[in-house]
Amino acid sequence: MKLLVVEDTPGLRQALAKGLAKLGFAVESAHDGPTGLWAAQHSQADVIVLDVMLPGFDGLELLRRLRGSRDTTPVLLLTALGEIEDRLGGFEAGADDYLPKPFDLRELAARARALARRRTAAVLPVIELDDLQIDGARAEVRRDGLPLPMRRRERLLLELLAAHRGQTVSRQDIEAKLYSNEVDLRSNSIEAAVSQLRRWIDRPGEPSRIVTLRGVGYRLDR
Repeated sequence: MKLLVVEDTPGLRQALAKGLAKLGFAVESAHDGPTGLWAAQHSQADVIVLDVMLPGFDGLELLRRLRGSRDTTPVLLLTALGEIEDRLGGFEAGADDYLPKPFDLRELAARARALARRRTAAVLPVIELDDLQIDGARAEVRRDGLPLPMRRRERLLLELLAAHRGQTVSRQDIEAKLYSNEVDLRSNSIEAAVSQLRRWIDRPGEPSRIVTLRGVGYRLDR
C-alpha cells in the first residue's frame, strides 16, 4: 500500500516516512503545495496524508484543486488546528478524514488503511478486458465467466495494470502494490509475477497484452 505524505516540516516529514515504512507502507513525500499537488496527480498513491499549513499554497487549496480535477484519492488531513471550524473546512474541501497534531503513528496508519479499504469497496467495478473480467470486489478474475485460479499477486498485478490501462506503471508502484511488507525482495520478483500473469491472460500466437518498458515499468495495452 502506497502513501503520499505532504508535510513541510523536514523532521516530521522524514519521521513519518521512516515510521510508516517500518509499518509496511511504501511512502513518497512532498514538502509544499505545488510539489504535493503534482505528486498527488502522478504518484498513484492509495492514500494522501496532507498537512494543512504548507508553503506555496496550503493543503486545503491543494485538496480543492485535486477534487476539482475529479481525483478521488482518499485524503487524511494533518494539522495543529483543532477547532471545529477548521475540521469542517477540511471536510468541505474534500477531505475523507482528519487527525490533529500531535498524533500516534499507529492511529495514522490505522486510519490510512481504513480509508484505502473504504475506497476499494466503493470503486471496484468489474473491469472488462476482451474475454477477461476483473472483479475486484470478489477478488476474482474470470475468462468468459469462468474463474481463473490466479494467485493473489498475479490478480493484484492485473488489477493495477488494468486500472491504468494504456499507461506505464512503474516498477516502484508495482513493488508498493505487491510487495510492501517484504524487506528482502528478490531482484527478479516483478519479472516472475509478470511472466506468470502473461501465461494466464495472453492468447497463444498473439503478442503479449503486457508491454515491457525496460528499467521503467509495464503497460497493459489491450
